[in-house]
Amino acid sequence: MSILVIGEKPSVSRELAKVLGANTKKNGCLEGNGYVVSWCFGHLVGLQFPDEYSENWAAKWSFAQLPMIPEEWKFKISESSKDQFKVLKQLMNDRNITEIICATDADREGECIFRYVYNLVKCQKPVKRLWISSLEESAIRDGFHKLKRSSAYDNLYQAGFCRAKADWLVGMNGSRLFSVRYNAHLNTGRVQTPTLAMIVKRDADIANFVKQKYFTVDLDMGFKAVGTRIDDENTADRQVSSCNGKTATVTDVKKEVKSVSAPKLFDLTSLQREANKKFGYTAQQTLDYMQSLYEKKLVTYPRTDSQYLSDDMEQTAYALIPAISERFGLGSVAEPNLKAVINNRKVTGHHAIIPTESGVKCDISALAVGEQNILKLVALRLLCASASAYRYDAVKVTLECENTAFTVTGRTVLESGWKALDGKIGESEKSDEKRLPDLENGMNFIAKASKLEHFTSPPKSFTEDTLLSAMERAGAEDFDENAEKKGLGTPATRANTIENLVKHGYIQRDGKKIISTDKGRNLIRVMPDEVKSAQLTADWENKLLEVEHGSLSADSFMNEINRFVTELVSKYGSVDDSVSFGENQPSIGNCPKCSKPVIKGKYGWYCSARCGMNLTKVYGVELSEGQLKFLLSGKETSYIKNGRKTIVVPKVAENVFNDKTYYNWATRKE
Repeated sequence: MSILVIGEKPSVSRELAKVLGANTKKNGCLEGNGYVVSWCFGHLVGLQFPDEYSENWAAKWSFAQLPMIPEEWKFKISESSKDQFKVLKQLMNDRNITEIICATDADREGECIFRYVYNLVKCQKPVKRLWISSLEESAIRDGFHKLKRSSAYDNLYQAGFCRAKADWLVGMNGSRLFSVRYNAHLNTGRVQTPTLAMIVKRDADIANFVKQKYFTVDLDMGFKAVGTRIDDENTADRQVSSCNGKTATVTDVKKEVKSVSAPKLFDLTSLQREANKKFGYTAQQTLDYMQSLYEKKLVTYPRTDSQYLSDDMEQTAYALIPAISERFGLGSVAEPNLKAVINNRKVTGHHAIIPTESGVKCDISALAVGEQNILKLVALRLLCASASAYRYDAVKVTLECENTAFTVTGRTVLESGWKALDGKIGESEKSDEKRLPDLENGMNFIAKASKLEHFTSPPKSFTEDTLLSAMERAGAEDFDENAEKKGLGTPATRANTIENLVKHGYIQRDGKKIISTDKGRNLIRVMPDEVKSAQLTADWENKLLEVEHGSLSADSFMNEINRFVTELVSKYGSVDDSVSFGENQPSIGNCPKCSKPVIKGKYGWYCSARCGMNLTKVYGVELSEGQLKFLLSGKETSYIKNGRKTIVVPKVAENVFNDKTYYNWATRKE
């Protein structure tokens, strides 16, 4: 009799197998010591697409199909992973397997990956859950000693499943609804569209910004004091004439010792932001580097949303600090103090990202450059979090000259604290120290006055750093300050959201900038407020967390999503000819099936009405643009495959396969 352990991917499962003593390789698994260890290849099973549910939903897109709300959700096996599914099905049904341990990633997504397979197989064997934040041997052994019943994670699964269904319902229905409404192929999404809307709004604010000139008057007395903003140049000139060469008297001196606390540890989003600032990495690149480091046992679990450690991690973290100082050459902390980042209540699933013991002992030069940079960044943040506060003496002095007030501020660093470490990686911040002479009330100075011309500045384009911050904070003003989820998406999904927007051509990267494209701006221009609302999506994220915690039922959440989709279809289920997304795209002819223009998209030529006609391929053979033009003009063309010539005829052929009808160019052999 054996216990079946199922991991999320082969690399992670092999690490589990080493610790368990399952060293014998079999087909799709490892066996030994009473265990069988296998894996899922990530999303091995997922939700079916609409056209796989019914002929109606598979037909040409129309308002009549909407809303698409499945009575029963159906799943499909990934084409590339069918063999591995067969392995798992056979193992789950094996009479020698008495118990199953779910060892997929310890988060919503990982829970769904396992349960989709378990449910599709209709397995009923008892399941326990492995929940670990590190792949080091000690963490794995400890995790297997603390297994919990799978039922303890039912709410986690329901939250993940609800999220998948909500994304399907809002995305699939929204995309079809607005594609038919505007006669264009449009992609919408529960998180994607509000994110795009933020980028489009920022770009519009920049484009519509009108810079305004204003002036200030400075007094030079060996140090410089500045007056208030003046919009009228003549007024500024008069003030210069009035003050130049006159006496300026100190009327007020305010001194205050200020401090900036050490930064918290990294969660995934804050790490992605810092990596973008320091190295220009995209959110997806940082996640990929982190995943690789995690699988090499060099850092803890990457997809965390916590910046704190639990009590049981305190001693481990303290032990890492001197090792980091010794191995990484990032400086040292004389008296490390982690009290500010030890908080059990702030750790729900996984604690903050820190290096592992293996991570601080590894040969860092053997890693890829990107991995080196991210590992150093994670290690440095642990040092900074344990260091003392940055303290400085802030001074604000007010002077009066000819009945006009001028101010000057100064800063003297008292203790560099964590900031002395923070500049060890990437570009260090410029020193903000600005010393002033000792100034007291009543002191007099002869002032040299001058006029300075300024212009107001437009907002800055989003970077990956600032966009992640905006996504994280979206809707925050409408939540209690203690609410755990306030933004668009989760740390685990934000990178993918950005990449999908790039993939669909809605945004593009310009150096570090992220800017919208014409296509993206046109989409947001026609989207109703309820679809592009960051507040609504943030509210849904918060409710998903309530489902995870058991304070909101999955049915209640899904009923709200269903109502939203139904009302959206009812409100916008009509054609709007006032907007055209294809008007600027040249056509090379009309579709032989529906007579609509054939235009070029990101992936080649297609029918602008998406009638289902396959224009560019004939039985797997790709047609050139010249061949397609021939056919659209009513002329025949041909190709040779396996030594045989096939004539392609400018007529539509209907082919039925697996109860589905496909439309292709007609052919004949020669």
